[in-house]
Amino acid sequence: MTIGPAAATRAPGDRLGRPLRDLRVSVTDRCNFRCVYCMPKEAFGKDYQFLERREILTFEEIARLARIFKRGGIQKIRLTGGEPLVRRNVERLIEMLAQIPDLDLTLTTNGSLLAKKARSLRDAGLKRVTVSLDSLDDRVFRRMNDVDFPVDKVLEGIEAAAAAGLSPVKINMVVKRGVNDNSMVPMARFFRGSGHILRFIEYMDVGHTNGWRMDDVVTAREIISMIDAEIPLEPLDPNYTGEVAERWRYRDGSGEIGVIASVTHAFCRDCTRTRLSTEGKLYTCLFATHGHDLRALLRGGATDEDIFEAIGAIWSKRTDRYSEIRSAHTAGLDKIEMSYIGG
Repeated sequence: MTIGPAAATRAPGDRLGRPLRDLRVSVTDRCNFRCVYCMPKEAFGKDYQFLERREILTFEEIARLARIFKRGGIQKIRLTGGEPLVRRNVERLIEMLAQIPDLDLTLTTNGSLLAKKARSLRDAGLKRVTVSLDSLDDRVFRRMNDVDFPVDKVLEGIEAAAAAGLSPVKINMVVKRGVNDNSMVPMARFFRGSGHILRFIEYMDVGHTNGWRMDDVVTAREIISMIDAEIPLEPLDPNYTGEVAERWRYRDGSGEIGVIASVTHAFCRDCTRTRLSTEGKLYTCLFATHGHDLRALLRGGATDEDIFEAIGAIWSKRTDRYSEIRSAHTAGLDKIEMSYIGG
């Protein structure tokens, strides 16, 4: 059974009244970087067993789920990974998703392949892109990505994305104390006035392989204080309910930055996101310990209506508020890796 217009009803809110608005889709569990805070080589070495092709969702399966989620109230889909641009022919998936009406279609990438793919991504129907970039200092950047990849290639990708119309480009910088915190002000100065939006992210206790410690976290308050001391800032209102980044603009009107207080604030109190892993498990929280298997429904003969009802039942039971209840106990849970569900 395929869902028709007459059946168009939204999924219920979760137990805290939060609607379902944002779907993040991990299109691959593979990545060509080994960033120390995400896929450290100690855990993701040359012998690490990634998913086999038969285990991952096909483009057709992803597109089918996207249409069902759209009926449930989804307004935005973000493609993630791993690194989504290492998935072969990902432009074909974008073309399929771009046919869904009234959908904000975006992608997060490490930027390594963006220079060569930006135009084809835009032509396929992608609207915007977010690039992860943790330092402009080439030595620091190579150490953080841990595959000796040069920062200039990522900067080329950012400019190619802007030239292709994938704008405004957002740049995400994960800040880890003693590693790249000295890069914050140079990053702010570099992207100020560029039209791009730089966002600083507190180093998070996602997964269990990155050796997270609270001592490594540079807090949002520290980040704002350091930037404001060099380039005066003033706060901005959020763009929408549930936006995780606190917005700040330069007082001289030369642009804005965002700060995601993913550890020190209850940043997900209004979260409207859900996440689909590469092999079709649904996770209702970035810090989840388990997911819900949608692939089994897809490949087991379930109708669109069956899947819609299953998604609604999962979401209606959701009580996730990890950032409000975070403690030494929760930080030690066996949480799903960020690289597995795309952050």
